[in-house]
Amino acid sequence: MSALKRIPRPEIGSITLSAIATLYLLLVTNNAFWGHAVAYFDRAWLGLLSLGAALGLTTFAVLTSLSVKYVMKPALILLIAISAAASYFTDNFGVVIDKGMIANAAVTTEAEASHLLTGSLALHLALYAIVPSLLIAWVKVRHRRFLSKAVVNFLFIAPALVLSGALIYANFATIAYALREHRDLMVRFNPAGPVTSAVRYALSTYRERNLVVQPLGTDARQGPRIAAVGKPVVVVVVAGETARAMNFSLNGYPRETNPELKALGVVAYQNTTSCGTATAVSLPCMFSVYPRREYSDWKARSTENLVNVLTHAGVSVTWWDNNTGSKGIADLINFASMTGRRNSRLCNNGECLDEIFLDELDRKLGAATGNSVIVLHQLGSHGPSYFQRYPEAYRRFRPDCRTAELMRCTTEEIVNAYDNTILYTDHILASVAGLLEKHQDRIAGAMIYMSDHGESLGENGIYLHGAPYAIAPKEQTEVPFLAWFSQSYQAAMGVDTACLAKDANKPRSHDNLFHTVLGMMDVETKVYNRELDAFALCTRPAPEERKTAPTYRAVENSGRPLSDDVPEWTRVSSGLL
Repeated sequence: MSALKRIPRPEIGSITLSAIATLYLLLVTNNAFWGHAVAYFDRAWLGLLSLGAALGLTTFAVLTSLSVKYVMKPALILLIAISAAASYFTDNFGVVIDKGMIANAAVTTEAEASHLLTGSLALHLALYAIVPSLLIAWVKVRHRRFLSKAVVNFLFIAPALVLSGALIYANFATIAYALREHRDLMVRFNPAGPVTSAVRYALSTYRERNLVVQPLGTDARQGPRIAAVGKPVVVVVVAGETARAMNFSLNGYPRETNPELKALGVVAYQNTTSCGTATAVSLPCMFSVYPRREYSDWKARSTENLVNVLTHAGVSVTWWDNNTGSKGIADLINFASMTGRRNSRLCNNGECLDEIFLDELDRKLGAATGNSVIVLHQLGSHGPSYFQRYPEAYRRFRPDCRTAELMRCTTEEIVNAYDNTILYTDHILASVAGLLEKHQDRIAGAMIYMSDHGESLGENGIYLHGAPYAIAPKEQTEVPFLAWFSQSYQAAMGVDTACLAKDANKPRSHDNLFHTVLGMMDVETKVYNRELDAFALCTRPAPEERKTAPTYRAVENSGRPLSDDVPEWTRVSSGLL
């Protein structure tokens, strides 16, 4: 220790340290940015070099402006730490640290976050953040007197900004085109991208601090059909997690990942897209009245959602969560978290296998006395620890990746582990349907399943999810959507599953969930849009509806071609026969 104290601390000027830190940030923590920049500029080297030089000069100007005694070292250490952490995820998983990703991080649980706290991350932070930070803390920085520093700093900052602007201006057409076509590029630039995203998230959160939720669908009531059933109608809505459509054998995947659902004859919609690429966006959007193109986080938080409209109609709604919460959806209804249950063979370290739902669901169905909707929010296929999402009995595809550090696994191992999660989800959904069938002598039950978003498994160097929607790959936006109806529900509610199966290839999206569930519960309200009810065309109208069927006029103007596959009652009620 005494030997270390005798080592003289080197001295360095504040301008010089700013320049060194700028080079470090540009050349060491921005590998993903430069890789995408080269691809996006497509051999327009002059434009690319001009943008790079402009960013370097601007970064240098910003760091120089922070080169004030007692401010410079903490600021540099913080910016380097942010850049180092962001570069680990951008370099290894291909993610973009945008506002949505910051929101995901803000609402994640300790158990979920723990899967990302790996040895590789620790080593990366040690090399890219701790070592340079210790060097910055160790060296002596020479600072001029305040007025002298202000003048000297200005003499460096002003030319740097002017030259930066000149470079952008000289190559404006090339640079503007690349940035306009690839809006994700600047979000990838460290540390500006993550810092800007965090500020945007903080401002939006501050804006919502006094938010007042506006009522929706207060005119909702249960229709004549459900009133005439004679026993409780129960719909189980399963909100899936990180399941992508292309790995469902029901959608044509060559591996048999859905053997149990296939045996049940479920209706699988094979062309369904999500509202977002992360739970914090997709889940509220799924239950929102707003379609994706009109949706915003502000609108979702300031307006009641599907579960509230169902409640207004007198339907009992329960939300059971085996994930990171309802994202505000279930704030006003009966909510229970299944995670972290103690003394359960299905739970470990704050997370539970999705079978945790089944015993509770069996008891609840057995005691149902009124029309109900039960939402099950799965843990599903959430990564990167896919191997922890299924028990040993469903470890069918091997070898499977047995670590959260996906870079240590082959593509085959990652896909095998992921497919095992889909196989297990198949079992969970089939079990839910089995419980509804078990109790069908006393209830009329149905199940609808839709995943919140998909997942990248290494395609084009991208892993996990959360990519900005405008550039998100189809692996993250194409999701499974399926439904199962008990015989008692089909008879009571007039659902024709053969008709639904013929209609299964038409485009669907998260926009459909709100209106489809209202239709399944025969809820009448002004906010219900029959054209967005995925089952409406294949649901036989009640006798009193057939006489006039005013709501079926929407079919005539929906833009959907009516063919012989459409049931006769639909074509009659729309005035075409």
